[in-house]
Amino acid sequence: MKVFKKILNISLPLLLGVFLVYYAYNQFTPAQITEMKSYFVSADYFYIGLSVLFMKISHASRAYRWKYSLQYLGYQSNFWNNFMAIAVGYLLNLTIPRSGELSRAAVLQKYDNIPFDKGFGTIIAERLIDLLFLLLFVATALLLQYKQLMGFITQQIPVKQLVIIGGVFTITAIVGLYLLYTSDWKVFVFIRKKITGLVEGVLSIFKMPHRIPFLIHTLIIWIGFVLTFYFGTKALPETSEISLGVTMVAFVVGSLAISFTNGGFGAFPLLIAKILALYGISLTAGTAFGWLLWTTQTASIVVLGGLSFLLLPILNKEKLS
Repeated sequence: MKVFKKILNISLPLLLGVFLVYYAYNQFTPAQITEMKSYFVSADYFYIGLSVLFMKISHASRAYRWKYSLQYLGYQSNFWNNFMAIAVGYLLNLTIPRSGELSRAAVLQKYDNIPFDKGFGTIIAERLIDLLFLLLFVATALLLQYKQLMGFITQQIPVKQLVIIGGVFTITAIVGLYLLYTSDWKVFVFIRKKITGLVEGVLSIFKMPHRIPFLIHTLIIWIGFVLTFYFGTKALPETSEISLGVTMVAFVVGSLAISFTNGGFGAFPLLIAKILALYGISLTAGTAFGWLLWTTQTASIVVLGGLSFLLLPILNKEKLS
């Protein structure tokens, strides 16, 4: 049963991505597909290089930021271990969505002897802060391009279905929490103990003495994300002249696509093309831009994540001996 669940967790997101790829390309004629290929050939890869560079700067800042919440809990972690744990996490997120968070905590448990539940708690706390920043960017995009963005959201998202799913999830969560905090079953007692360590990790961000540096690095991370997208738009003449407001809207849509799928496979280029089409960018150019940005960023994640898998045991061999 566990093997079956793992297969589903990996295959379903990938199948969804394959379907979205098929759906997107089924809309194009052979001539349009040839045109898209030409965009890859003629793209300015200097700007693509800058785009990848700023994404890696964001990753490095995320690795440095992580040490503050860990230090508050009394644990010391090596910057390179943090960085490689994050690289491995991004790589695993391409297979099973959100599995990278688990792997990050597991890496530090193995190489820096940081308890999994507390390390994972700091990661959850980071994600809460990042969610607030994402909502801030969503709000900014709404202010800059309210009419276009709201029209796009209402067309693409089935609101009624989301309300039903949200209601079922809420009821399930309430019942689950009630059992968790009232039941004397061993499994619930075990989970409660683990949650204690998790909560300690989450609260570390709000109690740590280095809150200001933590927030500064958070700002660097998100500015790096925006610059990653901004320099990516400069790679193609068709997207190089779009305004800051359009860039912000496309960045928000792309971020949501990556957040709710395994790395944005299929969804990222499709949604980017549709949002840019609202501003006069052809579907072929918009799709080519989406695939160009997604492919290069994903390639850098695969390479860096793979190297990190290899280097982690080598650089920490003294700790393992």
